[in-house]
Amino acid sequence: QVQLAESGGGVVQAGDSLRLSCASSGRSITRSTMAWFRQGLGKEREYVAVVNWNGDRTFYTRSVDGRFTISRDNTKSTLYLQMNALKPEDTAVYYCAATDQGIAVHPREYDFWGQGTQVTVSS
Repeated sequence: QVQLAESGGGVVQAGDSLRLSCASSGRSITRSTMAWFRQGLGKEREYVAVVNWNGDRTFYTRSVDGRFTISRDNTKSTLYLQMNALKPEDTAVYYCAATDQGIAVHPREYDFWGQGTQVTVSS
């Protein structure tokens, strides 16, 4: 089993930056695809960014491309999401997730989830 724990959320103003972290424990995730998802109030969970097992392939949903950067440090078993130029519409609970499949963007393809961290962006 893999345990995931997000941190780094908070309340910021539009245009600010935040960096989310996701620490993993239990079984190694060095060969796992990792991703960030988010879920706004009353909305479905949506894919934000995904990175392959060694970090050399990354993909982003269109609304965050160019503003967010996903990365991972397998030596620390940690996933990151650098979020710049934040907008009010980025307000959501952000979740990290892991899968042993290849690159995937649908929540049902992920087996392990963190508890989420709240990001609130005020205008």
